[in-house]
Amino acid sequence: MIRTDSATGPGGPGRRRPGELEAQVINILSASSDLMSPNEVRDALGPAAGLSYSTVVTVLTRLFEKNLVARYRQGRSFRYGAFSDSAGLVADRMNRMLTSQPDRASVLRRFISTLAPDDERILRGLLNEESAD
Repeated sequence: MIRTDSATGPGGPGRRRPGELEAQVINILSASSDLMSPNEVRDALGPAAGLSYSTVVTVLTRLFEKNLVARYRQGRSFRYGAFSDSAGLVADRMNRMLTSQPDRASVLRRFISTLAPDDERILRGLLNEESAD
């Protein structure tokens, strides 16, 4: 069960940060060895999440439309599985935002300038690994 502490989200107590629920759903699907139904995902989120079945279906449908989860028909309903983990979800979101900008070099330059020194070191190391291949 995943505990949801959303007091810090925009809008005050009880509000999640943007993308938080999607990330939780991706984590649940990634951790499962089997495909999951919306009810199983809702149960894994736990009663503290206070989510309706339709909310979970909406999140799963949006993730499917973004090609972030697989969906398979089983009878009259669907079962879902993750293509990647929550890091993949964030990376996809970053890539979509980057590709929506006409001046990608400026966006990347500003992004890099805001990184903490440790994160910049990690990024440089990853880029060096790629160029060595």
